[in-house]
Amino acid sequence: MSSNIDDLDDGRPETPAQRADRNWNEILQELRVLQTGTQILTGFLLALAFQASFAELDSAQRVFYLVLICLAALSAVVALAPVALHRAVFHLQVKPALVRVGHNALRGALALVSLLLVGVVAFVFDVVVGFGGAAASGVVLGAIILVLWIVVPVYVRRRGRQSAR
Repeated sequence: MSSNIDDLDDGRPETPAQRADRNWNEILQELRVLQTGTQILTGFLLALAFQASFAELDSAQRVFYLVLICLAALSAVVALAPVALHRAVFHLQVKPALVRVGHNALRGALALVSLLLVGVVAFVFDVVVGFGGAAASGVVLGAIILVLWIVVPVYVRRRGRQSAR
């Protein structure tokens, strides 16, 4: 194998630059999916404040609503951070570093979006059926996210490493 070929043994004969380009494109695709969902949730939350029934919320619900708005904004900012960084370092030959930052930002955005999803569902349940329903729905959705976004990937990753041996 020549010295310009990547030494990561995943069956792909690519240079470090090719790997960085491929990884960057994969991150961008994932960011697009995440950003679309975040935009829909943010739009839903912003529209709520202009509904007539919004005036009926108690002070705790209003605070919870504002926390959700902040989570939505923060998740969008974190998800867009790799794009802003890409603009700042365009043509500077730092794609591997960009991929690392993008990966970490994407993981952070997923964490924020998971909180946002649980919060939005709990908020709606709180308004519709009360605090008990909010707590139950939040715990159930949080557990589902934990299993699908953390437990299953860890399991698949371990199985993949074991089968590679």
